Amino acid sequence: MSDWLEHTVQTEVNIPVEYAWSLWSDLQAMPRWMKWIDSVELSSDPRISAWKLGANGLTFTWKSRILKQIPNQIIQWESIGGLPNRGAVRFYGRPDNMTIVKLSIAYAIPAIGKLMDNLFLGQVVESTLQADLERFRVYAEQGFSLKN
Repeated sequence: MSDWLEHTVQTEVNIPVEYAWSLWSDLQAMPRWMKWIDSVELSSDPRISAWKLGANGLTFTWKSRILKQIPNQIIQWESIGGLPNRGAVRFYGRPDNMTIVKLSIAYAIPAIGKLMDNLFLGQVVESTLQADLERFRVYAEQGFSLKN
């Protein structure tokens, strides 16, 4: 028996929504700003990718399928093997070339893990995701300023 736990974080980035979208839609670039993601490999089907996550000496792998992809708005996925997870990254462009990036990730853990999540795991995951978005903000803003 598993429980699904979800975390949502967001940041505001000083770049146009089209640029934020282009960075996130390049899945192989994710390890540049996502601390626990070691690698992302694309398959011959552009909707399927293989992911490798490393945290505290543990390695997890899974395959992911993109369920919904609307340019400059959303990328939604679910795992199709390996570590059970699902989520979405949403983009909210503003007229002042600012973009809000909102990341929601859910993952399945054994029922006993629910207790661990309430104690500390959830806080670690959420703070790591928020730090990932902050790394994305710096990466994206620096890349955009070099482009222009």
